[in-house]
Amino acid sequence: MQSENLLVVETEKKKKRKSMKQFAFIGPHLVLFLIFILIPTIYGIYASFTQWNLIGEPEWVGLSNFKTLLFDKSSTFHFQLRNGLKNTLLFVGLTVPLQILIPLTVAVALENKKVKFKSLFQAIFYIPGLISVSAAAIIWLLIFNPRLGPVNNLLSSATVWMVNQPNAWAIIVFMSLWGAIGGNLIIYRSAISGVSADLYESADIDGAGPVRKFFSITLPSIRFPLFYTVVMSTAGAFNVYAQPLMITNGGPEQSTHVMMMYIRQLAFGTGESVAGMASAMSVLLGLVIVSISVFQFIVMYRNSKG
Repeated sequence: MQSENLLVVETEKKKKRKSMKQFAFIGPHLVLFLIFILIPTIYGIYASFTQWNLIGEPEWVGLSNFKTLLFDKSSTFHFQLRNGLKNTLLFVGLTVPLQILIPLTVAVALENKKVKFKSLFQAIFYIPGLISVSAAAIIWLLIFNPRLGPVNNLLSSATVWMVNQPNAWAIIVFMSLWGAIGGNLIIYRSAISGVSADLYESADIDGAGPVRKFFSITLPSIRFPLFYTVVMSTAGAFNVYAQPLMITNGGPEQSTHVMMMYIRQLAFGTGESVAGMASAMSVLLGLVIVSISVFQFIVMYRNSKG
């Protein structure tokens, strides 16, 4: 009887030690998540219902900030929401499809047995993603510098690219793609390498061409990594901030001024802060991102079932 009790006590001690080890692993991440993600998010949602200048106490105003942003056409905040959302959606529409198609095409091409130096090509695409956005912006600003840039020297032109559309958007999109393609390329190459070679051999026997094999074997086999990259690329594109800030500072005529720039400007710009309005704009942007992500999930889930 005593030995059974000792066994039970020892088992309980082992369970406690195991749970302590698990907490030791996830504890620091959980604490950081609470401090830097969850609590600021909850407080930001609360601040969106207040009038707050970051110094005094927030004053509860209910849905007033949202009404101004969504319906008051005479308000500057309403214009900023419309213009920022339009420019952000334009950036998402221009970059996300290319962030998926270009690395997917390159990944499929690199699977061809005739292609040599695959790792070198992969590194060439991946290295720009390791460069900070600030450094990348300086590189692109130098490339398109009106007097010193190689583009203008090659074209014998004096064009100031960043002050005209669509040149300003083109440079922002090129710079964003330059840094974003490598990550998705690694994911696609890893997913494609996991597809059974037997499927391709069977397709060869049946006389299937490269296009048929891509749509009938490769694409269905990598649908989950593909879904992941679509959702993450979309969410990342909605949070675009540094590229237009560094390249055009929102110009010309606010045509590249995105939502995150307005939010930052309202909360931490010059003059008195309107952090409550900035928080309301952030909440609306978050709702847009969640809605589109849910829509993407539903569409891709149904397609995978079909």
